[in-house]
Amino acid sequence: MPTTQPGGALLNPAHRTPRARRYLLCRPTHFAVEYAINPWMSEDAEVDTALALHQWENLVRAYRDHGHTVETVRPAPGLPDMVFAANSAVVVGGRAFGSLFHAPQRRPESREYELWFKAAGYDLYRPESPCEGEGDLVPVGRYLLAGTGFRTTRDAHAEVQEYFGLPAISLQLTDPYFYHLDTALFVLDDGLGTGGGEGDTGGAALAYYPDAFSPGSREVLRRLFPDAVLATRDDALAFGLNSVSDGRHVFIAPQATGLIDRLAARGYVPVPVDLSEFHKAGGGIKCCTQEIRS
Repeated sequence: MPTTQPGGALLNPAHRTPRARRYLLCRPTHFAVEYAINPWMSEDAEVDTALALHQWENLVRAYRDHGHTVETVRPAPGLPDMVFAANSAVVVGGRAFGSLFHAPQRRPESREYELWFKAAGYDLYRPESPCEGEGDLVPVGRYLLAGTGFRTTRDAHAEVQEYFGLPAISLQLTDPYFYHLDTALFVLDDGLGTGGGEGDTGGAALAYYPDAFSPGSREVLRRLFPDAVLATRDDALAFGLNSVSDGRHVFIAPQATGLIDRLAARGYVPVPVDLSEFHKAGGGIKCCTQEIRS
């Protein structure tokens, strides 16, 4: 049934077109909270490993039920955060730009993912500056939105722009609870295939939490995406912005109730998937999901 958006216009979810995606995930065999490198983490946290596995399997099932391809990388012992596959790289046009983690505890993950990419036939660029993959690098339209402030450096933004030949738009994160760009912003529609010209955002659409960003970065987002869906702090703290969209279906934390309602009013179809066990490490749906863009 059509839904009503602000202003009284009707939007039918059928008007949103999903696009089949290819995702890379890592089974949470070794997931635990063994150190604290963000405000969500506590070394005293107890992880229910059976529940974490069940939630992760539900995410995989949800992707496949909606027509998406899911591949997996072998988890390595001693790397409890390897489940957060998004941080390993960003892939655009069949080319992979790898990771150099800010925290030394996570740096060995890069090698494990590099082995997967090489076995799959990809060339992978090793960044020289700290960079945490799709955690801070978000392709949208003809741009790369590039987060900085806590993990990925501005020098890495220059590297990734040179590698892909896409303009990297630096966005300054200011709230330590939103230490990666993918905790404060996600792409609803990447605008590809909509007829948008080179150098613009085409039909791209975003959702984001404005107060996670510096004033100048908020203004950049407002100018580029004036029709973006804006989230509240409660939505963001519920990991509502650590979501994945295929252009129609939005795989989202069920705790982000306000954002779910706003997305439905815009004609998107929320698909709630509870990954609350992973919130103990500061991650959610998008953190667990690396998109392989061919």
